[in-house]
This record gives sequence, structure tokens and C-alpha cells, in this order.
Amino acid sequence: MANRWFVITTINSPTAAVQAISDRCRDGWSAVAVGDTKTPPDWHCKGIVYLSVDRQKELFPQFADLVPYRHYCRKNLGYLYAIQQGAEVIFDTDDDNIPYEGLPLAVAKEVSGRLLSGPGWVNVYKHFTDNGLVWPRGLPLDKIHCPGIIGPLQQAVNCPVQQYLADRDPDVDAIFRLLEKKEVFFDRAALPVVLNSDAWVPFNSQATLFFKEAFPLLYLPCHVSFRMTDIWRSYVAQTALSCQGLSVAFRPPAVEQLRNSHNLMRDFEDEVVGYLHNDAIMQVLKRTAIGIAGSNPLPDVARTLWGALLEAGILESREWPIMEQWFRELNRSKE
Repeated sequence: MANRWFVITTINSPTAAVQAISDRCRDGWSAVAVGDTKTPPDWHCKGIVYLSVDRQKELFPQFADLVPYRHYCRKNLGYLYAIQQGAEVIFDTDDDNIPYEGLPLAVAKEVSGRLLSGPGWVNVYKHFTDNGLVWPRGLPLDKIHCPGIIGPLQQAVNCPVQQYLADRDPDVDAIFRLLEKKEVFFDRAALPVVLNSDAWVPFNSQATLFFKEAFPLLYLPCHVSFRMTDIWRSYVAQTALSCQGLSVAFRPPAVEQLRNSHNLMRDFEDEVVGYLHNDAIMQVLKRTAIGIAGSNPLPDVARTLWGALLEAGILESREWPIMEQWFRELNRSKE
């Protein structure tokens, strides 16, 4: 099997996006789809490994039942499977994101791009389109007009996490979708944007490359809002990388989203907790990072940052045993 992996979770029969991922598996990629209790029992797509609920229990008996069912965070089992199979790169995506044909995904950690500085929250989408206001899910609403300061020259930066944008129906919040009924297409010729350590930008699980050294940052918290699980992960991840002198890159679109059916008002309800607490999360992580920056191993840094959110009351106490088991499984998968 190839050491570059697509990881998705699905409750649907194979979609157009899944078939496109299957096609990419002929180009040196592998793929795993994580099922749930609502997934059709006869799910199959050529070239894609399917992990049914029973198979998840066989592979990870101590972890599979800790993760809630009918929940997006079952994707954690897909990450572990790919790592167990020797993955060097994981492309974190969904079953409604169609990879553009003929567009190779980057396989180099070093990104040559423009450096984006804050200080604080920045709307990175402003640097990929001038066609009206659009902002990423997870950005505080009072910061959607903040473009930050973009450097004029390209710099080469080590970026073990690289977020690609998505065209047509990109990863925006419910407020944008309720207000705007337009499709969004980003500039595919735009230069990558690399976050400076003082710039805060949420990234998602829609089209994101994780290189091997960043695998400890893949964990999706299980007992948080569905619309915040990947967003809060991104805050921990970019803080942890900054502690190591590493960064996150944002790249032009690599996928087109044909979005699965959503109840926008339910999405809005799930996002309110982020509107209320995302800035407080940033402050907790910034304070915690001061004491752990340097040579600490990345898994230890990630656990410390998650622990700080637990102590601050952002995470529920029942999250910690699941997370601890995740790190144990991660260690075993790498052996």
C-alpha cells in the first residue's frame, strides 16, 4: 500500500467524492473509510479500505467503544489505521469533497509562501479571494474583517500541517450560509499563506494534509460540539507546532465540495459555543505555551495543551480517558 492516505468517515453509500478518492488510489495513494452504525452494511468502493463498526472493534478493542457512535470523531479510528499501515502523510477529508482531477497534493513539508502575521485572529480567506466577504468556520465574528499583515516576499517554512481550501461550498459557518446564497471559488493560482506564530486562524478537517511528525495532533475531541471538534483541534495543533518552531500553511483549493445535507439552524446551534469561547481558548493555549515551548516532544506538548483546556473547563472530564487511550493506541500503531 502507498504511504499517503486519504481518511474519511461516512454514513452514506459511496458518493461522487468517494469515487474520486478511489480514482486517486491509482495514483499512489491509499484510502480508508470509517463507518458508523448508520452506514449501509454493504458499503464498498474499489480500492478503499472500509472499517465497519465490527472491524473497528477487532482492530482497536480498547478504543473503539470509548469513542461515541453516530459521531464524526469516529474518524480517529481511521487515523490510527492509516498510521498502523505505515502512513507518512494523511489527507484528512470528507465524503462530500471531490479532489480536483490532475491536481497533485503537496508531499513536501517545506512550503514556499507569504508569511501572514496578526497579531491575533486573522481571516486568511481574504488572501485567496477578492470576491466579497467570506470567512472560515471557527473565526470569531468580530474578527472576520481582519486581514492581518501579509508579507510581500515568499519564504520557505516547515509546515507539517497544510490546509487546502475548498471551492463551491467551502468550510464556512452557518451564519455565512444563512446570509449568503452564493457559491465561492478561490484563486487557484494564489501563493500559499504561512502562519506566523502570532497569527490565529482555524483550520478544518475538510482538506488538510498532516505529515508524520504532526500525527499526534490529529485527535478529534469526542465530547464537544460536532461543529467545533476539528476547529478546537486546530487551535491545539497550531499552538503545539508554534512551540516547536513549526507552522501551518494554507493553500489554494484542491477540492470542490458538494455538501451533504445539513440543517443550518442546527449547525448554528452547534457553533454558538465556539462564538462564545474560541477567544478564551486562544488565551488559555497562549498562556500554556509559554511554559512548554522548546524541545518537548510533540505528543507531550499536545497532551499538555489539551489538559489546559480540561482544567479551564472547556473540555469535559470524560474526554481525558478517551484521549489518553488515543495516545496509547498512537504509540502502538507506530511500533
